[in-house]
Amino acid sequence: MASPHFDELAERLGIALRDLDAIRQAFVHSSYQNENPTLGSGHNERLEFLGDAVIGLVVSRLLYDRFPDEDEGFLTARRSALVNRDSLAAIALELGLDKFLLLGRGEAEAGGALRPSLLAATFEAVAGAIALGEGPLPAGHWLQRIFESRLDETMEAGPPKSGKSRLQEWAQRHHHLKPRYELVSVSGPPHRQAFSVVVVVNDERKGIGHGSSRQRAEEGAAMAALGALEGEAPAPPREPG
Repeated sequence: MASPHFDELAERLGIALRDLDAIRQAFVHSSYQNENPTLGSGHNERLEFLGDAVIGLVVSRLLYDRFPDEDEGFLTARRSALVNRDSLAAIALELGLDKFLLLGRGEAEAGGALRPSLLAATFEAVAGAIALGEGPLPAGHWLQRIFESRLDETMEAGPPKSGKSRLQEWAQRHHHLKPRYELVSVSGPPHRQAFSVVVVVNDERKGIGHGSSRQRAEEGAAMAALGALEGEAPAPPREPG
């Protein structure tokens, strides 16, 4: 990627880019690395891992500050509405990140540059590269600007559905049945009990959750299941505004 491309990318992102090695690596897909094994920087999966954590922290803090009176369930549902495969893919497309991707020939011919999971991973990798190369504060401010506007949009759309509601819709759409929640364990004294619940869909365990009540544990199990199913499930639906 030549320097003019970096200038265009920096303009699209709205942030100065000094560590060009990190940002270059953010756009290298593993398929490209496999076809170009002598490429020194490697592919972007480690940056994707880092970016996922950075995004989660920034969005969690944004929600924590914006809604001081709301409980964990509300904050978790809001975060899920903001940070999921399709929403991150939409951000990547708005920023034009697909134009900078380096893909292997087969992946490119199969339309990989527009695949939601690949776009979402690219956005996470870019976030990781900015945090690594420019520092956590610039990365945090950049992500906050992006997700503040997204948060306003989700607020206008109405309250997000719970994980249990979303998982039930998915299970009914794909298997014509409801998820089943099974209590795994209850531990601790009566005033501080801890519950563990597993959710079963179509006779397969899809997720496990823990919480201070059975209801919270079931919601956690549903969210874990949705995370595992995200590659095949659509974006979380919203309540009609």
